[in-house]
Amino acid sequence: MFANVLRRGRAKLRACEDLHVPEAAVQVRPARDEDRLPMADVFAAVAEERDGIATEPPVDVEARAASWTLDGTFVALVGTEILGSVHVDVSRHGFGEIGMAVSREWRGRGVGSALMVAAIEWAREHGLHKLSLSVWPHNAAAIALYRKYGFVEEGRRLKQIRRQTGELWDVVDMGLLL
Repeated sequence: MFANVLRRGRAKLRACEDLHVPEAAVQVRPARDEDRLPMADVFAAVAEERDGIATEPPVDVEARAASWTLDGTFVALVGTEILGSVHVDVSRHGFGEIGMAVSREWRGRGVGSALMVAAIEWAREHGLHKLSLSVWPHNAAAIALYRKYGFVEEGRRLKQIRRQTGELWDVVDMGLLL
């Protein structure tokens, strides 16, 4: 059984390596007004998955696009296609709360890393002393990404989020001192 799991894991790793986008191909830049709708489309698609972010469908894409705060928001692109975004919501207490969404087909290809670098650099440039985020405990890929950039687990909020099914999900709080 272990051999089968190991073979499947190697196959997934090879597939992921085959799909990896060279860093030069992924561009990250501050979000612009014209990015609102594509960012909202990515957000809605991630919400449809029901296991990456707290928001669940239906998402009013136009309302989401109109409400987006662009200051502290970055988009990752290949060409003109928006692959994902990250936002740093600045608290009046000197820390920032991170929210990120990356299209499913672009995960594991360096997009999340590029967005994290942009968010951390922006936070440091704006004098924040810390970045915080919450993540589902089952989202191992996201937790690994955050740890890669120095985030540490600071706690777990039990049964914090009520899902549309009525289930109560825990969240893991992570932080990075800048």
